[in-house]
Amino acid sequence: MSQALSPHPAIPRPADEAARLEALRSYALLDSEADADFDFLAEMAALICEVPYAVITLVDAERVWVKSSFGRQAQQLPRDEEYCSWTILEESSLHIPNLSADARTAYLPLTTGEPHYMMYCGANLITSDGYRIGALCVMDTQMRALSGQQVRMLTRLACQVMALIELRAKDRELSAALSVMQKLATYDDLTGLLNRRALLARLQEEVERARRIVHPLSIIMLDLDHFKQINDSHGHLAGDVVLHGVGKFMKDRLRVTDSAGRYGGEEICLILPGTTLEDAAAVAEKLRQALASSSFATSGGSISVSASFGVVSGQPGPELSPEALLDAADRAMYRAKENGRDRVEAGQEI
Repeated sequence: MSQALSPHPAIPRPADEAARLEALRSYALLDSEADADFDFLAEMAALICEVPYAVITLVDAERVWVKSSFGRQAQQLPRDEEYCSWTILEESSLHIPNLSADARTAYLPLTTGEPHYMMYCGANLITSDGYRIGALCVMDTQMRALSGQQVRMLTRLACQVMALIELRAKDRELSAALSVMQKLATYDDLTGLLNRRALLARLQEEVERARRIVHPLSIIMLDLDHFKQINDSHGHLAGDVVLHGVGKFMKDRLRVTDSAGRYGGEEICLILPGTTLEDAAAVAEKLRQALASSSFATSGGSISVSASFGVVSGQPGPELSPEALLDAADRAMYRAKENGRDRVEAGQEI
């Protein structure tokens, strides 16, 4: 709800409002899922202050969003209708023993209507940069004053809430960093396919699975024809565009259970679990035809490419190994090159 539509007087905004909101949103906590750790801290606040209600709030631009609550159903309210909007104007905390007697809060809906709060105390959630982004608040429907010790404990507990907010942010940053590292360790930057290390690990996994479930396993090795000429004629940047395009081309045409990886240079290896030699050769032929009729847009114009394909399949048994499959597929691929390129050659079953 915007300030203009609010039936209540606008609560003043802090002088650092823009920077405060930027700090708040950097934590990505608004509208997040329920969190038992925050719930525990809200309950602790209620127990320490001996009150029936406690909330952890974040003061957004036009609303106060409740991250956690105890004794009160979590909800968000317009900013000009919430006590916490007054709290963040204070240095540390705000304690009002009689809400109906204080000009700042007497008119607010939670005072005049259900649940008719009469006492409020809020301790600011303060970032390491000094921005007050929300509050840990306790309320009661009876007029009363908290003891100095209770207010101090509430303030210290608010520091723990802020520490938890910081921890959750660090967890998200770490998770994102690990995801990037995992991607870098698994995928080839240029083609978007599995890199050689990850490809070999996946092939080992599929060999072991083929042995367990007694299913055939096929691989296709393909190498782009005359790729050096593309680099020489159009430049290495154009060659990179083509390699990226071919990688996406292959990945988009495989089954979910299949895998594709950059084996080296312009060689790509496709892993097809549960696929016979005949079926794998048919897949390779379809890919060959589709690739030969495609082109890739570069800054120097469209470039068409073809590839030589080698196909091999293995049945579960002691002879089946990643090394045997790769060697046989590589030899079949070179036969395709020797026999004129832009063709599919199948090796003998292993």
